[in-house]
Amino acid sequence: MKEAQPRAHLADDSELDSVFTAMSSPVRRDILLQLTSGPRRVGDLASRYAISLNAVSKHIKTLESAQLVTRRIQGREHVLTANPHSLLAALAWMKHYEQFWNERLDALAVLLESPEPPPGAKP
Repeated sequence: MKEAQPRAHLADDSELDSVFTAMSSPVRRDILLQLTSGPRRVGDLASRYAISLNAVSKHIKTLESAQLVTRRIQGREHVLTANPHSLLAALAWMKHYEQFWNERLDALAVLLESPEPPPGAKP
């Protein structure tokens, strides 16, 4: 079985924390989903939710802080664009643990399918 990869190649904790914090809210996940089809004005996004513009603005600031969205100001309008590349750090972290658990589950399957009891097992 392969040894676990060293943690150094994964994103630093603050980067992962901000991405996972941003993705922990259904409103923020929905905002990001809306932005995957193209840039949107803040006002248009805010009108979708039964919360204040101020609350939506706080959600957007959390997404900006995680670098999941970028803001461009056109006159009086604030236009947001998705930046899903920031999700790559979280994806790399999850893939590391996917490999970790797949290896262990494969070893367990082999053990369970084996007709011989494992060494040291009680009859």
